[in-house]
Amino acid sequence: MDNKTIYALSTVFGKSGVAVFRISGKSAFNFFTEMTELKLSKIEPRKMYFLPIFDVDSRETLDKCMVVAFKAPHSFTGEDTVEINCHGSKAVIRSVSNSLSKIKGFRLAEAGEFSRRSFYNGKMDLTEADGLADLIDAETRLQQEVALKQMSGTLFNLYEDWRSRLVSLLSYVEAYIDFPDENIPQETVLKLENNVFKIVEEIENHIAINKVEERLRDGFQVVISGPTNAGKSSLINAIVKRNIAIVSDIAGTTRDVIEAYVDIKGFPVIFSDTAGLRDANDEIEKIGIDLARKKIAEADFNIFLFDAENDSPEIFNEYITEKNNYLLVGNKSDIITVEKRDELIQKGCVLISAKHNENIEAIIDALFNYFIDIYSSSSAHLITRQRYKEALEECLCNLKRFNLSKEIELSAEDLRLACRAIGKITGRVEVDEILDKIFSSFCIGK
Repeated sequence: MDNKTIYALSTVFGKSGVAVFRISGKSAFNFFTEMTELKLSKIEPRKMYFLPIFDVDSRETLDKCMVVAFKAPHSFTGEDTVEINCHGSKAVIRSVSNSLSKIKGFRLAEAGEFSRRSFYNGKMDLTEADGLADLIDAETRLQQEVALKQMSGTLFNLYEDWRSRLVSLLSYVEAYIDFPDENIPQETVLKLENNVFKIVEEIENHIAINKVEERLRDGFQVVISGPTNAGKSSLINAIVKRNIAIVSDIAGTTRDVIEAYVDIKGFPVIFSDTAGLRDANDEIEKIGIDLARKKIAEADFNIFLFDAENDSPEIFNEYITEKNNYLLVGNKSDIITVEKRDELIQKGCVLISAKHNENIEAIIDALFNYFIDIYSSSSAHLITRQRYKEALEECLCNLKRFNLSKEIELSAEDLRLACRAIGKITGRVEVDEILDKIFSSFCIGK
């Protein structure tokens, strides 16, 4: 990262009421001397000015804008910052961007560079940066809620607590390295090992309860499967409230997996309509059925759909395991007898009519209850990135090797590596090798 002043359009390029440019760096206030008639001595930080801005070379008026300045360190990046609120026409955006490029020492920001500078200047840690990226990408209310929690420092506080405790334990161990002639008292040995054991237990519990992991960001996988002509395509059309799957009385119509994204009361869900489960002779249909079986095995939740008039829920016995989260759904309930209805309800089946859009909400409610149960158990400290889990597992691996019956230098190294693993999550160690990967996912204006 160089010391040049950076600028970028922080809103989407295109026709809009307002466009926002952000400038950050030690020369950011040069914008006022180069593109306005406002004197630097007159500028008050955090005060909004309404003024015309001019082209650096021609002095032609580009727009009348609202401009605000932030003095370091009291800004998003921790540097001198200027934000320009201009009109959002393409012509204005192009002309303002072109003029900014002419100011000496200014350059266009790279992807995520504003947030990266904020990290380097101690304005946020890496978990907060990840939370910001998730907030930008949030499509549901719960995604927004989780991102805001992470930005508030909940994960950082948890991980930093573990790291601080490990650093404290490491200091005790290293103190004995300086005095090799003295044996560590047994009471101290037990205390150190018990403290390490407690941290191991806490980290293992943290990983264990995080069943949601990245699902809140990427979507829960819900698979609709069942025999041919059970009404799978009709059901997915009813859930997404549009026709995305072909509905036909011809068996084997659906041969590939059809997917649709739906917001289930805040939870992002990807529904998959699969090929009908049966013994098929057609080679293409066989491929589709194999894909369906694979999807069932990988799903977060399965909706096993059957024809309530002609089939039985027992046809899914081979697919139901202890690891499966599923719902048995009987379709075409509008044409079955009362006795049949009561029998299926006693077996725990939800009865619907996809054709007439009856009782679809019962499926939605069952899914929501399942998701909220998982979310409630882990939302306080949700692992939202695979790299968090990998770092925590690396930390555990080192802590489980720790014991004071071996060379004390090796025991100290176990603790040191465990501290470093947690530090990779928050950025409290040298982590240049992972910064590019993290910040490259940001948009240019962030």
